[in-house]
Amino acid sequence: MFEPEFRVKEALRGIEQFSHLWLIWQFSESLGKKFSPTVRPPRLGGNTRLGVFATRSPFRPNSLGLSCVKLEGIEHTRDRGDVLLVSGADIMNGTPIFDIKPYIAYADSRPDAVCGFAEEFSGYKLEVSIPPELLREIPPEDAAVIEEILRNDPRPSYQNDPERVYSFEYKDYSLSFKAGGGVVTVTKLEKGNEEE
Repeated sequence: MFEPEFRVKEALRGIEQFSHLWLIWQFSESLGKKFSPTVRPPRLGGNTRLGVFATRSPFRPNSLGLSCVKLEGIEHTRDRGDVLLVSGADIMNGTPIFDIKPYIAYADSRPDAVCGFAEEFSGYKLEVSIPPELLREIPPEDAAVIEEILRNDPRPSYQNDPERVYSFEYKDYSLSFKAGGGVVTVTKLEKGNEEE
């Protein structure tokens, strides 16, 4: 939702011609953290230190984030103006977004780019197993997002205990899972009380 001064229909003219957008946003939950020139990337096990500017850590001097999202559509509302509907966002609800720019494949894609330590994990995905009785409790679009989160392995990479139960929340769902042998198995999936 745009702030009132930016709810100008003309500002979005032509955006529907693009399939993807760049969002420039703020790591609002990590504001006020003390600056450190080095961080421990989770994919490296949490023990190796690298320079903050060589990572995508949220603990940055300027707290800015960058995400490429798919533009699914535009919703025209009376009270909130035009609302962009996107998928693939790796940000939290309520995250402040500073700017939106179109993704332009010929300029923004560099297939021959070298990706440093991240290259090793480019194809890393886990198999996801969610019992059918749990899947029946949630809408397909929420199930798809939860599966994608799990496929990308939300555990700290230095923890690799197949008996340990991990948990996270998405929207108003609370989820528990175990991971081992390249498979994530959901053990509990509950919808919380929306009135809380």
